[in-house]
Amino acid sequence: MRLTTKGLLLIAIPAIFELALLSGLVKAQSDAAEAQRWAVHGQEVLRQTTSILDPVLGESVALRGAVLADDNRFVTPLSVWVDVDRRIDQLAELVSDSPPQVERVVQVRQAVQAYRQWSDRIQDLLRSGRRNDIVTRFGELGQTDVLDRFRQQVAAFQAEERRLEGERVNAADAARERQQMLVVAAVVGSLLFVALAVWLFTRGLRGRLALLSDNAGRLAGNEPLAPIGPGHDEIARLDMTLHETSRRLLESERIQARFQADLARRADELSRINETLRQQTQENEMFIYSVSHDLRVPLVNLQGFSKELIRACEELRAAVGDSSIDAETRQRIERVVNEDIGEALHYLQTAVLRASHIIDALLRLSRIGRVEYRHQKVEVRDIVPRVVDAMQGSIRARRAQVEIGELPAVWGDPTALEQVFANLIGNAVNYLDPSREGRIEIGTTPAPPGVQTLRIFYVRDNGLGIPAIALPRLFNAFQRLHGTAVAGEGIGLALVRRVVERHGGRVWAESAEGVGTTFYLSLPEAGARVAAAGGAREAPGAAASAAGGAGAAGAAPVAANDHAMNKRPNLRMGP
Repeated sequence: MRLTTKGLLLIAIPAIFELALLSGLVKAQSDAAEAQRWAVHGQEVLRQTTSILDPVLGESVALRGAVLADDNRFVTPLSVWVDVDRRIDQLAELVSDSPPQVERVVQVRQAVQAYRQWSDRIQDLLRSGRRNDIVTRFGELGQTDVLDRFRQQVAAFQAEERRLEGERVNAADAARERQQMLVVAAVVGSLLFVALAVWLFTRGLRGRLALLSDNAGRLAGNEPLAPIGPGHDEIARLDMTLHETSRRLLESERIQARFQADLARRADELSRINETLRQQTQENEMFIYSVSHDLRVPLVNLQGFSKELIRACEELRAAVGDSSIDAETRQRIERVVNEDIGEALHYLQTAVLRASHIIDALLRLSRIGRVEYRHQKVEVRDIVPRVVDAMQGSIRARRAQVEIGELPAVWGDPTALEQVFANLIGNAVNYLDPSREGRIEIGTTPAPPGVQTLRIFYVRDNGLGIPAIALPRLFNAFQRLHGTAVAGEGIGLALVRRVVERHGGRVWAESAEGVGTTFYLSLPEAGARVAAAGGAREAPGAAASAAGGAGAAGAAPVAANDHAMNKRPNLRMGP
């Protein structure tokens, strides 16, 4: 049984008892009031009876005086009998709830009427001077005195009314006594029931509540709990909940211990993997540096020997011109020297220069991970106009219009971010469609829910666009999606991606071929001080991207980027 049910029962039982006593008390009080009312009613009935008796007796005395005085003018006023009759009607109404008394009222009325008739005859005899007949009439009263009969009827009525009044007074006294007894019983019974209820309620709950409190303390102290006590009420369920909570806490501790062990094991594995990656990165950087250094030696030799071959061809051309060989042989030798050997030497020098640029790009790509950033508040609204001003020559040549929107401040390295925007804006300029007027827009777009600490910028153009099939590999190194439309090695967007990711952001693109391209990049907003991925703990020093080129789908670097990179004195590009 629930505690609320027990409590309601313990409250309801005394309440029912008290209601019963209260109803009895109300009934006793009502009986007492009714008895009191009837007592007052009896007094009123007696007064009304006296008011009937007095006029009749008065009229009898007046009549007898007139007879003695032989007053033949004596007449009983009619109003006396009307008033007596009215009082008898009122008396009948007062005793209408008692049929015996109503019957006696009828008898009183009949006695009054009999006396009135007798009085009228006496008065008639008195007016006619028949005194002897009057004496005879009074003599007959010895046998049947109507006045005495009237008095007897009234006396009997009053005696019965006094008897009823006595009974009513006794009933009123008994009701008041019963009322007092019920009041005393209600007070005593209420006290007894309250004491019994408190005793019953506390006898079964005190020990269980103490046990529950002890179990709660044991649970707080991470100690074993006492066994579950009997019962099916809220205390039992709460005790069961405490045991279930204790069981789950123990299970959680076991799970946490296993999780911590697994976490320590995984942390150790991650530490070993990080160390392995660090070593592999160092080895890759050393390998790239070594390869690029070793490749430069044969390239220098190739370039040197190609220059020697060029000089030899010039000497051979001069020797042939000064020789005495026939014209046909001279023309054939000159054609071989000028066309075949010259074209081969041109391709050789172009290949050497291309290989040199690729080696430089490899070095820049390997060094970007070792560049140390100085994170600070960066005003993008100052960087972008500076980049656009540096590219005014190319922008005018392309007949392009550049629109710059609101650009909020971000948290990062100013030089590296300037290189990012230089690459993206240069990309947009270089790959505008020559057949229509170019338009470039730079601005921001709201961040999606959950990433409110990032600012999303975009660089939008109406250029050549990128085929949908090429978008997945857009940010890979050495990707040239537009062939040789613009010179470069195709590492600009790869460097942009690495710089943005080191700042804790992301870069992506949306494009439609023949319509244009929009590059998006997310950067930490100023004040958030979000540690960028890979650069959470950067040592003070120079901060710059080694990116020298920009180009959609692997475009080549623009001159403005090279100029911006070369003019930064804090750029550190060591191996």
